[in-house]
Amino acid sequence: MIDKLRTLVLRNGGFSAALAMFLVFFISYQMLHPRGFSTAVFIQNANESVAIGFVAIAQTIPVLLGGLDLSVGAVMTLANTIASHLVTGTPLQMVLGMIATLLIGSAFGLMNGLIVVYGRIQPIIATLATGAIAIGLALLIRPSPGGEIDPDLNWALTNAVFDMAETFGFADNGNAAWLQPIANIPVPLIIILVVGVGVWLPFKRTVTGRTIYAIGSSEGAAYMSGLPVARAKIAAFTMAGFFASCGGLYLAIQTSSGNADISQAGAYTLNSIAAVVLGGTSLLGGIGGAIGSLIGAGILRVISFYFRILSIDPLLQPLIEGLVLLGAVSLGALRTFRVKNMMELFR
Repeated sequence: MIDKLRTLVLRNGGFSAALAMFLVFFISYQMLHPRGFSTAVFIQNANESVAIGFVAIAQTIPVLLGGLDLSVGAVMTLANTIASHLVTGTPLQMVLGMIATLLIGSAFGLMNGLIVVYGRIQPIIATLATGAIAIGLALLIRPSPGGEIDPDLNWALTNAVFDMAETFGFADNGNAAWLQPIANIPVPLIIILVVGVGVWLPFKRTVTGRTIYAIGSSEGAAYMSGLPVARAKIAAFTMAGFFASCGGLYLAIQTSSGNADISQAGAYTLNSIAAVVLGGTSLLGGIGGAIGSLIGAGILRVISFYFRILSIDPLLQPLIEGLVLLGAVSLGALRTFRVKNMMELFR
């Protein structure tokens, strides 16, 4: 049993290191927090981690191809502004508004994939351009911060399971006994796990998902093996758009508004890259996964939590975050320093 566990850890060294780092950081943060580990603190932490978690998953899939998607933050911002207009009214109208938001984000990702595949443009260049388009559309849709999100939806999805059940009438008339084991679990945590992991794991096991890994390892070999390379690339960027729009939709629900914030879009994009690398995904492609990126996003968020409880000077916070980002991206380049033969990079 111990040997199997050791083998599993060694095979997933990047993920194991990220998980250990996250646990150390998070447990230390909870010990230092004045209120300790409480439901309120846990819910707050989960709320602040959902958007970056979704954007990190969005970035992971193009990175597995061996590319970067510089539009994920912009697509998230576009979805945020769209949701601030559509997610209101009757329950049916809100559901349709959410679906429309996710479809628009996915369509933007599909456009990225088509440009990369049929336009034969490098992903980093194509998505840099389309990201600017997304920000421009977001500014047209929401020139100034504002909007209206249903308050009951906001309360239900940003608190504990019991609060959601009570809001929707599932905990009335003494029928809350079945909720007790899960009553204090943050709904945001459930959302990111159900949507993020629930969509990623089945997709990863499909032919298209496996082809994405094959392309990242060796696109030439994947093509010669008869794998659907073009379809996998298009699917990868479409999935990136979907997950980025999930982040924007949740951000709109959490803040009850939309904001076409250019600096925020850029920050989320950069942090998504850092989260991907921290989670053990190689920037060279073919190695890693979305679950590791979620852990990487958690590490970045816990670092920002330390700023609050340690009263770090706001002027120093960008410096510290920049050093973390630089260190995270540098970790992804360590493999190149150990390479003696450049052909090894494509194995």
